[in-house]
Amino acid sequence: MSRCSADGGLSNAAGEGVLRVAAGRLPRQASRNRYLERVVPMSSQPLRIVVIGGSAAGPKAAAKARRMDEFADITLIQREPDLSMASCGFPYYVGGTFDDRNLLICTPAGIVRDPNFYGKAKAIKALVETEAVRIDRKAHAVTYEHLPTGEQQTIAYDRLVIATGASPVCPNAPGFELEGVMTLHSMADADALRAVRDERKAAKAIVVGGGLIGFEVCEALRLAGIDTTVVEKTDQILPFLDRELAKLVENHVRANGPDIIVNNGVAEFLGDAEGKLTGVKLDNGTELPCQVAVIAVGVRPNIGLAVAAGIEIGEQGGILVNEHMQTSDPDIYAVGDCVECKSLITGHQVRAPYGDIANLQGRVAGQNVIHPGSARFPGVTQTGICKIFDFTVGITGLSEHRARALGLDDIETATISGLDIPVFMKGKLLVSKLIAERGSGRIIGYQCIGPGDVSKRVATVAMAIRGQLTVDDLVNADLPYAPPYSLALDHVIVNAQVLENKLAGRMQGISVRDVKLRVDHEADCFILDTRSPVEFEETRLGIGETLIPLGALRERLGELPQDKDKEIILYCKISLRGYEGAAILQAHGWRNVKVMEGGIMAWPYPKEK
Repeated sequence: MSRCSADGGLSNAAGEGVLRVAAGRLPRQASRNRYLERVVPMSSQPLRIVVIGGSAAGPKAAAKARRMDEFADITLIQREPDLSMASCGFPYYVGGTFDDRNLLICTPAGIVRDPNFYGKAKAIKALVETEAVRIDRKAHAVTYEHLPTGEQQTIAYDRLVIATGASPVCPNAPGFELEGVMTLHSMADADALRAVRDERKAAKAIVVGGGLIGFEVCEALRLAGIDTTVVEKTDQILPFLDRELAKLVENHVRANGPDIIVNNGVAEFLGDAEGKLTGVKLDNGTELPCQVAVIAVGVRPNIGLAVAAGIEIGEQGGILVNEHMQTSDPDIYAVGDCVECKSLITGHQVRAPYGDIANLQGRVAGQNVIHPGSARFPGVTQTGICKIFDFTVGITGLSEHRARALGLDDIETATISGLDIPVFMKGKLLVSKLIAERGSGRIIGYQCIGPGDVSKRVATVAMAIRGQLTVDDLVNADLPYAPPYSLALDHVIVNAQVLENKLAGRMQGISVRDVKLRVDHEADCFILDTRSPVEFEETRLGIGETLIPLGALRERLGELPQDKDKEIILYCKISLRGYEGAAILQAHGWRNVKVMEGGIMAWPYPKEK
């Protein structure tokens, strides 16, 4: 995976008395117990473990190390006053989903994870409001400063874990220092933004950044009764989604009140004589009044300590680690948002700043600092999910535009829409897009959005990608079925079946985006709506379509273009009838027949009715 050393040698204070074992070099069939027997210290001196960073990955590493070795001397250094914060819960605390801030820092049993808890329950010395300022690799020591007093001390280590996390990326715009310009990255940020809600300090807010965190903040502010606008510098929101799905989410957000401005960034934060925010000026000169602006344009790894210590940094700007979370220094591990790791799809280095990944990596490092090489973290598929009002947005693997940007052009996609469970169980809409390699059929990406159960579908495909399954594997997947939970053919299976039809040449699809482009450019194509007259009167696109219900199609073939090479595009509500109609036309000699994938339910553009 990397150029990092795989040496997992143990050391103690004198550098002696412990067996040295090359991490990761045992045959895979070797038993775990046999391996661990080879790394049992021959000295009774406790192993000294120091962990820098107390948010997610660091505490996980420390706790795992304790479970692996009851007698290790473990110290956790945390710059902030709080430990083990559930930062992914910040927007929901701000939005009023719950009111007790301690729920963000407590165990499932309701015990606050403070230094006293770590000391008594885990025998871990937790130093809060304490910043690690220097790593001396030669001396195996960390210098830290107690921030309230400025006092510095040094602690020795045998194994060190760096979990310094990441910091918000902030726009380089004048006025950033104004009161009211905020981020949502720390407990202090969450407290400050919650105060804006509780004390009704703002009537209008701007969220800078149209990614996952931006829209979680947007929803929280809107639920607090604050008029909210999201400003995104690129030409679409949620850039990890393909454009047509992102547009559906945009429509949903607008329907819930917030405004969205794309293709525009913040040029300046405007304020009054008292230093308080009064508005933002956009790149195009537009000025938007607001009392709060929340910056949510991403994060960058905190690598300063690692760089100063001479630890190798990867091509994506994160600390470079191997599959054991080991850095270029064999006695130093790194985990969480400050590292980069391998994509299980492309093999390239990527950054994956997610809370679940941080915990997984922390567990691996915590085991390896006690028993080097005994645990591995192979990489990520970059799976993510987000609630945006009544929609859920989920993705795993690559989007189509990301795959093509990486040079993976020999791919096929299939977009479908449909219910998550039957109508009689009050099923809700899902729109999803599955992506696979043409030659091998290997699944490399999946996106799913809508008010239905997105999480289950994304989790299913995430494991399919992890297992390197193909479309053929997925079309016959044995998934759990009962009407309260799924259709007889689950949404994921149907998506795979549509993709299988396309790969086999049984169906030629066209995206809603490409149909819209044809309409806008007045392309010479025949658009056929195969729904019933009742449905047509209730809702129609108004793009020059002709209505011929599927049941009447065979009797009305004479109304179609008689040029058998003319492009004909069929659709219905979800395009199942469109697909069946396309099969009829192909059987009768039409050669350029396409199905608009996802049907009307996937159409994100204005409709006539």
